[in-house]
Amino acid sequence: MSVLKNLDINLSTSSKKTLQNFLVLYSFFTLIITTLGIYLYYSSQKELYNQEQLVALNDYANELTLKLKDLKNDTTNQLIYPWDTKFKTSLYDKDYKLLYSTKQNPTIDLSNLQMTQNMIARYLKNSDEYYLEAQYIIVEIVEDKSFEISLIATIVLYGTVFLVFMLTVGYFILSLLLKPMKDTLFLLDRFIKDTTHELNTPVSTILTNVEFLQNIEQDKSSQKVIDRIEIGAKTLSNIYDDLTFLILKHKLISQDIKINLCELLDERIEYFKAQANIKQIKVTKFYQDEVTLYIDRKKLIKVIDNLLSNAIKYNKVQGTIEITLDKNSLSIKDSGIGIAKKNLHNLFTRYARFTDTTGGFGIGLHIVKSILDEYGFEINVNSLEDEYTTFTIKF
Repeated sequence: MSVLKNLDINLSTSSKKTLQNFLVLYSFFTLIITTLGIYLYYSSQKELYNQEQLVALNDYANELTLKLKDLKNDTTNQLIYPWDTKFKTSLYDKDYKLLYSTKQNPTIDLSNLQMTQNMIARYLKNSDEYYLEAQYIIVEIVEDKSFEISLIATIVLYGTVFLVFMLTVGYFILSLLLKPMKDTLFLLDRFIKDTTHELNTPVSTILTNVEFLQNIEQDKSSQKVIDRIEIGAKTLSNIYDDLTFLILKHKLISQDIKINLCELLDERIEYFKAQANIKQIKVTKFYQDEVTLYIDRKKLIKVIDNLLSNAIKYNKVQGTIEITLDKNSLSIKDSGIGIAKKNLHNLFTRYARFTDTTGGFGIGLHIVKSILDEYGFEINVNSLEDEYTTFTIKF
């Protein structure tokens, strides 16, 4: 699809709106699924961890209760208070006062203790049977930060794998969505190749013979036929020039020169005179200043030709075209069918067409915009349906 590359057609541009909608929707659902998955996984793992902690607290509290009895009954003084780095314990008497604790800053009064899910409390019924005659045991498990770190690392790992999987799935879905477009563009590519190849010779031959016949005196009927042939040939010639420009524009080297815009406008108006006469269109010129532009002549002709051609093509029979030129701008106004307001923002999009009443590929205004952008010129459109359309180029 080499020609499509030269035409600067890429799927992300041609289907921008469709792809944006798909990507936004796909990204949204991927984010929702990922967030939900992370939440459910984190919640389940945290719940499992808390259950394991609770079991460990109960087991240690039972073990501590037995050892406190052993300490109470020890007559050898060889037993020591149980110590475990994973647990912190505190003993309180029947009046809630602290007896002993392995914590650095224990709560002195049990009534002021704030219980958490990392703690468990035990009531010892017969306090005189236990070490220091403890009535209450508080066992607190030391928070394991390595669990949180391990859990986050696991979530990041699985999250990354899931996102890669979703991106892969998205790629294949996108490929399926774009396949019809690729096929269409491939056919368009072949069509452009064949059209540009076949048009050149017959169009040149027709125009040459028309010029020859124009120099021979003809009756009125024959002259009308010749004029129609000339119009058709020039229309084909313009289409050929547009297609050629699209294909070769990346290879064309601009040859900028000083051009008298008034003279060039007169030349192009004369070129389209036969087409304007067929529809009895009156062309009015208002040249307020002599304007000289430093620009490639062929590209400027392409801009003017497309605007004049559209002003004639979409005009009414016995309509008008007003061409106004000053040192800052050029405007071409026609009394034609106008353009719907909703279509104005897509007017310069490649292959955009908004009416089936006339022919064309929808590439002319795209070419105009690309050339004007190249030289930093601005083009504005003002239109009212069934009334007029005005194109204004600001230099």
